[in-house]
Amino acid sequence: MVTGDKGLVSYKHKVMEEVARLAWNDELDQQHEEQLILDLIPGPKPTYRCCIYKEREVTRQRIILATGENLPTNQGSDNIVQVIKPACDECPLAAYSVTDNCRLCLGKACLNSCRFGAITIGEFRSHIDASKCKECGMCAQACPYGAIVHLVRPCKMACPVGAISYDEYGFCVIDETKCINCGHCIHRCPFGAIGSKTYITKVIEAIKSDREVFAMCAPATEGQFGEKVTMSSIRDALKEVGFTDMVEVGLGGDMTAAYESVEWSEARKSGKKMTTSCCPAFINMLKKHFPEQFEENMSTTVSPMCAVSRYLKATHPGCVTVFIGPCIAKKSEAADKSVPDNADYVMTYGELRALLRSRGVEPKEEENDYQEASIWGKRFATSGGVANAVIECMQERGEDTSGIKLRRAAGGQDCKTALSLLKAGRLPEDFIEGMVCPGGCVGGPSKHRTEIEIKKARETLLSQADKRGVLENLRQYPMDQFSMHRDGHKDNNDFKKALLSGVSEDVVIGKRTEE
Repeated sequence: MVTGDKGLVSYKHKVMEEVARLAWNDELDQQHEEQLILDLIPGPKPTYRCCIYKEREVTRQRIILATGENLPTNQGSDNIVQVIKPACDECPLAAYSVTDNCRLCLGKACLNSCRFGAITIGEFRSHIDASKCKECGMCAQACPYGAIVHLVRPCKMACPVGAISYDEYGFCVIDETKCINCGHCIHRCPFGAIGSKTYITKVIEAIKSDREVFAMCAPATEGQFGEKVTMSSIRDALKEVGFTDMVEVGLGGDMTAAYESVEWSEARKSGKKMTTSCCPAFINMLKKHFPEQFEENMSTTVSPMCAVSRYLKATHPGCVTVFIGPCIAKKSEAADKSVPDNADYVMTYGELRALLRSRGVEPKEEENDYQEASIWGKRFATSGGVANAVIECMQERGEDTSGIKLRRAAGGQDCKTALSLLKAGRLPEDFIEGMVCPGGCVGGPSKHRTEIEIKKARETLLSQADKRGVLENLRQYPMDQFSMHRDGHKDNNDFKKALLSGVSEDVVIGKRTEE
């Protein structure tokens, strides 16, 4: 195996692939798992860490995560994102470090600025004692040569909510009361020390049972594997591996946009500000960091993933639903049992590829002849897509949307800023579309290609979609058979009344006059 990020990612996926093979063969037991570790790390020399014993222990803990279990240091935890401690020991302990630019100047500005006695003058440069340093940064500001640098670990830098700190030994610690399970830290760690629990073995168990198992592919899927691998390609590959069928979650985007548009209209009349409810990391940020705004301002409409899961569970009682996308936080959404009938399991694109490889299946190049969502639902995956779809539904219902002020918050810091303004009563916009990943879901932590590659292929595929309206599309589905409300109990049976509020039949079927 090669070193570097690609080596780490490919090795992680290799572990999942081999664990999946064990699951298919009913060999998920200690004996076979230990043999797998020896097969992957045969020795006698290490490949990418200091010794084969560390490599084997890291692999052992990756197998634990691949089976959806908690690591030994996280027993009893509900967190999806967890730290593999044996892999977390290569980052510098000191946050401030003196570089070769130090000239040992006579002024000793660094020494004089430190109030904690952490700085001494060495033979060639100043030295900072990490055990005494309080990370105030005064020495870095005082140095006339800029010789003192602030080293921020990649995982901590990636966390948008300050959930990462370090223990006395320098190991990464995730504060679960703050963590929003966005997964940004996972791919930013250059040593592969942070991972997420996966449910690949549980999905295999469901496929091998006598239950129907439906895959639900995120709107971000189109373009992830190039412009020749269409939703039809992925659907056929999933059926070949054993899924009953696949439904594109862009359909759920249509459902969410339609019902959220009704909420937005009501909120607009009363002067209430609202946030969207699609991005699970954004919802986790609301719950943990802005609880009052979660209760008062968040839409009560379920996410597209939940909408499609409820649709499938209503029309196929007893089925198992599996969401596939670029999002780590979706795993925490599926695990939240306060929202009934959500997806049973969530898989990332890397986990999907591992599952397919474990059965020797590869998506083939096919014509793009499968479509269940409008173009508006398909574009949920990009920043602005949710808000645009909601506005489109308002217009399809004949509502005047002029004057609506939207805030499209994309990225963790942008979301925090928007919610802080909302909390302070200083938000100038009417509605917040919140997506913790920059650029939207297509920029999720488990994307399969670069954003530029995805965007290019995606536009080619989306250009082939027909121009059906959102409400026109939903007329084909039994929206009266399941709830679109977060708690699952609100009565939705009178679909036309709730959604269309007296709009004429011509508008309902997408014949509104183009502006």
